[in-house]
Amino acid sequence: MRAPLFSIFRPKLPGNTLTTCLMMGSAFVIYYANYALFATHLQLDLKLSPALVALPIALANTLFFLSAIFWGWVGERLGRRLAILIPAALGVPTAFLYLMAQDYTVIVIGFALQGMFACGGMHVQYPAYLSERFPTEVRATAVGFCFHQGAIWGGLIAPLLAYYASSRNIPLSGPILVTTVVGLAVFVVAVLLSPETKGKVLVAELTVA
Repeated sequence: MRAPLFSIFRPKLPGNTLTTCLMMGSAFVIYYANYALFATHLQLDLKLSPALVALPIALANTLFFLSAIFWGWVGERLGRRLAILIPAALGVPTAFLYLMAQDYTVIVIGFALQGMFACGGMHVQYPAYLSERFPTEVRATAVGFCFHQGAIWGGLIAPLLAYYASSRNIPLSGPILVTTVVGLAVFVVAVLLSPETKGKVLVAELTVA
C-alpha cells in the first residue's frame, strides 16, 4: 500500500488534489495580502491612529464570525461551491470600495463587509468541503497538504508586496488590490473546476490502494 501523500497524486485523485491546492493557495494569498498589510496601509499611507486602524479590522472579524452562520446555512441548502463562490465574487467590488477610498467611513464599511466575503465568508466551508473531497484513507494527509501548501504561499505574499511597494515608493493599496482581484479570479476558476460535495456521506471503508 502506497503512502497517503503519494496516493493523492495517483490517477484517481491528481485533478482533485491540484484544484484543491490552487483553491487554497489563492485563498491564503487573498487573506494574508489583506489582513497582514491592511493595517500597515492605514498607518503608513493614510496616517491613521492605532484606534482608527483597529476599528475596521475588529468589525471585519466580528462580521466574519457572525456571517459564518449564514454561509453555513447557504452551504447546506445550495451546495458548498455556491456558498464559496458567492462571497468570493462579492469580494471583488468590495475590495475596490476600501482600497480605493480616501474617506474613513467608506474604508471602515468596505473592510467590514469584506469580513463577510473574501476575507471571511468564502472561507467558512473549508473544514467540510476539503474533508468531503477526499476518500477516507488519504483524507487527513490530503487536507493537511492542500491546506498548508496554501499557507506557505500566503505567508510569502505579505513581504513580497511590502517590498514591491517600498521599492517603488507607492501606497500598499495598489498591490493589495491587484493581488486580491487576481487571487479571487484564480480562486473562482479553481472552485468552478472542483466537485460539488453537498450530501456526500463520509464512509469508513478504504477506497484508494
